[in-house]
Amino acid sequence: MFQTLINAWKIVDLRKKLLYTLFIILIFRIGSAISVPFVDVEILRNAVNGNEGFMAYLTLLSGGGFSNASIFALSITPYINASIIIQLLTVALPPLERLSKEGEAGRKKLGAITRYTTVGLGLLLGIAYYFMVRNKYGALVSEAKTGFAQFFAAVVIILCFAAGSTLMMWLGEQINKKGIGNGISILLFAGIISRAPTAASYLWQLFFQTGIKYIDEGGLKYVILVPLILVLFLLMIAFIVFMSDAERRIPVQYAKRVVGRKMYGGQSTYIPIKVNMSGVMPIILASAIVNMPNIIAGFFPDPASGSFMETFLSWFRESSWVYIVLYFLLIIGFAFFYVTIQYNPVEMANNLRKNSGAIPGYRPGKPTSDFIKRVLGKVTLIGALFLGIIALFPSLFGKFSGIYGLSLGGTSIMIIVGVALETTQQIESQMMMRHYRGFLE
Repeated sequence: MFQTLINAWKIVDLRKKLLYTLFIILIFRIGSAISVPFVDVEILRNAVNGNEGFMAYLTLLSGGGFSNASIFALSITPYINASIIIQLLTVALPPLERLSKEGEAGRKKLGAITRYTTVGLGLLLGIAYYFMVRNKYGALVSEAKTGFAQFFAAVVIILCFAAGSTLMMWLGEQINKKGIGNGISILLFAGIISRAPTAASYLWQLFFQTGIKYIDEGGLKYVILVPLILVLFLLMIAFIVFMSDAERRIPVQYAKRVVGRKMYGGQSTYIPIKVNMSGVMPIILASAIVNMPNIIAGFFPDPASGSFMETFLSWFRESSWVYIVLYFLLIIGFAFFYVTIQYNPVEMANNLRKNSGAIPGYRPGKPTSDFIKRVLGKVTLIGALFLGIIALFPSLFGKFSGIYGLSLGGTSIMIIVGVALETTQQIESQMMMRHYRGFLE
């Protein structure tokens, strides 16, 4: 990867693209440090940083902007949610399905619909964030707690959050046009990477302050566990890289056919089916649902100690077995659901028959579609189990070791590795294109 970046830097055009991408990332990081007015950031930071689950997850995705009430506090969450919603509606609503099949023009219209949906979700999430800041944490400044000042503060805070999420979407699109890589993924990558110093500081304190300093008073546990975490971190990166590149290849044989004086077909190829076809989408959807009770509870004051509501909410904390089991099952379910809406075995079988292709050992038509369906089911199960293991690693490790708050957990590592691999492939493809252009000229 580093060698690829060094080679790309030597090409003037690619160097400009890399510098432009870094400039956009710089704007994102500056925006993540600018807090919106009327919010007591210190109170909010102390409250949110002590939370598990979805609050910690949103803080990670925003590069700390969520806990700092910055203008980019919502990060690219509204855009991701809007993309998922439009993608699901494309399958359910015939007008959107027709747009998806109209080529470039249809994709542009769907992109415009996604942008408008992003703005709407940004407003809704901004309203939810405001009520959480006011009701749950009481983090509004004293001047904005009564009368017209409270109304004015609410409007300013909500509009700042909505505008920040819209600006994030625009910055991602600018990277797509003038930079390198997928813009939204790059910004997500930058936000997660920015939390690396926090994770390193946390492990440093565990090892030296809690471990070595009190090694005779139970600190030996942390002296052993911190190096173990680093080893597991490296093993997880290797595992994610392996599973990201893993694929099941279905062999296809094309029949020979004569068109005019030329003969076409007769070659053998394959249909590549990636093990992890759905990426991190099942994790994002499952995380949103399993944390929904605590998200809704965040808009209201804390329940009374010992009440049923407090017990109910405790089931949906990261350290609860109910949370772990439900999270795992939801990831499995969403992985199968996502693959179902992305791949149609009957359509794949019909396309093979139209192009005079066949899978050796299976007749065209229903036998071929049944075979593809079985293969998709097996591959999806393996990919879903992989996603479940990666997503639940911080919870399971914390359950057995007592160490929570690993801001760089399995999901974030998976996003980092995936974006790094994707960006590297794009850089290599552009370098190859320029190499061939120079050769032909």
